[in-house]
Amino acid sequence: MSDQKITVVIVGMGFGKEFIPIYLQHPNIGKVGICTRNRQTLDDLRTKYNLDPDLCFEHFEDIPGRADVDAIHVVTPVPDHARMTLASLNANKHTACTIPMAMTKEDCKAIVEAKRRSGKVYMMMETALYTREFLYGLNLAETGQLGRIQFVRGSHIQDMSMEGWGEYWKGYPPMLNGTHAISPLLRINNTTAETVVCHGSGRLSEDLASRYGSPFAVETATFTLKDSDVVAEATRSLFDVVRQYRESYDVYGTKMSFEWEQLQDEEHIIFDGGENARRINVPDTDAMLIEPIKHFTKREKIDDPNHVSFLQGAGHGGSHPHLVQEFLAAIIEGRDSAVDAELAANYTLAGICAHESAMNGGVRVTIPAY
Repeated sequence: MSDQKITVVIVGMGFGKEFIPIYLQHPNIGKVGICTRNRQTLDDLRTKYNLDPDLCFEHFEDIPGRADVDAIHVVTPVPDHARMTLASLNANKHTACTIPMAMTKEDCKAIVEAKRRSGKVYMMMETALYTREFLYGLNLAETGQLGRIQFVRGSHIQDMSMEGWGEYWKGYPPMLNGTHAISPLLRINNTTAETVVCHGSGRLSEDLASRYGSPFAVETATFTLKDSDVVAEATRSLFDVVRQYRESYDVYGTKMSFEWEQLQDEEHIIFDGGENARRINVPDTDAMLIEPIKHFTKREKIDDPNHVSFLQGAGHGGSHPHLVQEFLAAIIEGRDSAVDAELAANYTLAGICAHESAMNGGVRVTIPAY
């Protein structure tokens, strides 16, 4: 293993603080810094993890210009993603950012261009691509156990009126941030989305609908895929629909199919011929991780299980150490990350274009290729 040492600053201490101990225990990390506007949180975390006070920031703007910072990991509210990512890349920092890449086509394009100019690593930290459930299904696909994939379906249904979510989420158009429902469908087919048709369903309350000018309680999209005869379907809802949290994918093949559990902790289902069906307990993925951080993928390894993102998101499926491992490996090996800027743009634009389609009566929209 390389002995290169990297200094990373994590921006945003909501669920972002979960990444501190993972980075600290990675052998290629020199120092870990943090950034939050909450002074008490900053002081508490600095003390808890014995962080360098010189790398603890209240203001993001103080970070990109620092010569002693190699990488910035953005885990902030969605409206900040593009601005902070661009500032980081334009300062020639390796950059990781939670989903989505951005909220507009223009910002997605700008990030792709900034990444190319900088020559640095960019990675969209999509938890849905590194959950134990998705990695299990991906292995079925890559080892040929599914046979030929015939159809994929994803959903992300969530009650974001729950206390703890930021004000900006209220009335947020469902597919505008659709990567949790979309990216697994594209990755398991090893391709990208080319066009989308999306329909809105139902109606939000007047207060919610007025905030983004988007009336739909649910948006459902179908995507055509590059170099594939498979069509992918994704559904997303955030408000005014009653259902337990669900962030799922289903994949149907000629030899085997996988369906997400109907209720949390009910176990997923494998269909392997005829009327055969069996429930499976998807295993942890620690064998895929380097020794110092593999324990972080265990089901119970969440520092703050009461954070709203984990209360609804089942701990992000043990994905966090995988994200850290891939981001740092890309830096050390001098290569693009597994969810590089161009791919991240496609995953993000697929949702943006889906919402555009829904707002225009379900017209087919071509997804830009950057």
